[in-house]
Amino acid sequence: MPTISPSNTVLTVINIFTVAPEDQGRLIDLLTRATESTVARVPGFVSASLHRGRDGTKVAMYAQWSNWDDYQRMRANPIASPFLAEALTFSSFEPGFYYVATVFSPPDAESDA
Repeated sequence: MPTISPSNTVLTVINIFTVAPEDQGRLIDLLTRATESTVARVPGFVSASLHRGRDGTKVAMYAQWSNWDDYQRMRANPIASPFLAEALTFSSFEPGFYYVATVFSPPDAESDA
């Protein structure tokens, strides 16, 4: 499970894929297969979640890695490469690399009383 906290030093990777609406499901299926069959088995993998854009043109993948080096080892893994190569035949993506700065949640209902 992802842990979203400024005290957690994991690397957060947010990939935003752009696809034609008719290819959104295909991309989600491909990314699911890639993650389940290879990516999730790479040392340093923490978690990943896929998000389907409402308009059908976006897919976001939120992933956590123990550190930058583990993420780079996954990217260099030849077993994972064909999945991204296939995805890029019908989508484009923009990767982003982050560390959690602040987390917000609703105020405690009891403290408002």
